[in-house]
Amino acid sequence: MRSFVDRLASGEILVADGATGTNLQKLGLPSGVHPEDWVLDEPGKILMLEEAFVDAGSDIILTCTFGATRTRLRGAAHAADVIEINKTAADLARRAASTRPGAMVGGSIGPLGQLLKPYGPLTVDQATAAYSEQARALAEGGVDLLVIETQYALGEVDAVMAAVKAVTDLPVVISFSYDRGTRTMMGVRASDVAGRYANGTVSMIGANCGTTLENLLKILGEYGAAAPGFPLWAKPNAGLPRLEQGQTVYEVLPAEMAEFARRAVQLGARVVGGCCGSTPEHVAAIAEAIKSSESSR
Repeated sequence: MRSFVDRLASGEILVADGATGTNLQKLGLPSGVHPEDWVLDEPGKILMLEEAFVDAGSDIILTCTFGATRTRLRGAAHAADVIEINKTAADLARRAASTRPGAMVGGSIGPLGQLLKPYGPLTVDQATAAYSEQARALAEGGVDLLVIETQYALGEVDAVMAAVKAVTDLPVVISFSYDRGTRTMMGVRASDVAGRYANGTVSMIGANCGTTLENLLKILGEYGAAAPGFPLWAKPNAGLPRLEQGQTVYEVLPAEMAEFARRAVQLGARVVGGCCGSTPEHVAAIAEAIKSSESSR
């Protein structure tokens, strides 16, 4: 199988997966339970979801390890099993990916859940240690790339990058969450991210989660203006959530996500998937849109 880096270099457009947490909730994940606990307690349900994304056309399946660091799992049922969770999650994703030729596994690394000093309690050394433990376990588990996602602060990403580079040479994607329109909660802009990381340090930069599809398209435009030609990652929510009879509802339809995918590719996105609220049906629509755009190139 060609490597992730080789496939990017060839100009291929890849399809990522959809949401983990919101889809696991549909499968019965109770409120307050960490999705990462289910890696050990309900591995069959994790595998079922990941196989559904592969069947829908995902070229990249992310591991169920978004919060699988020692800091974020504090208080979880399996807080002491960080290494086992990451390795097992990598194995589950690898099993799902094996059902489709060419499918790859991305090791998901989310924020630590606490701010770094001076805004919060964590020191850089504590952050680096937590990220090093996770990145090493994911690499040993056999992932093809690492996806540092839903980030909001440059300092924390610097810490995770230092940790990753110390333990593995896997390709890295950095994806920020612009939950304040076109800025992160810490005021970071797409141009800030491009200026710091679109220099050969990582394979891709991009955005996930956030607010609306239109805002994410604006962010991709900002990335493209700041770093022309640099490969972009795009994984938006299926819209903003709202409560309906006690249930969380995401209103963006698969057809709308397909249109987003076409526009994102035009703006330089080389990997497109979905975040919160995105189902296998959304991914299937994205995959079809991307195939159509590639056939017309």
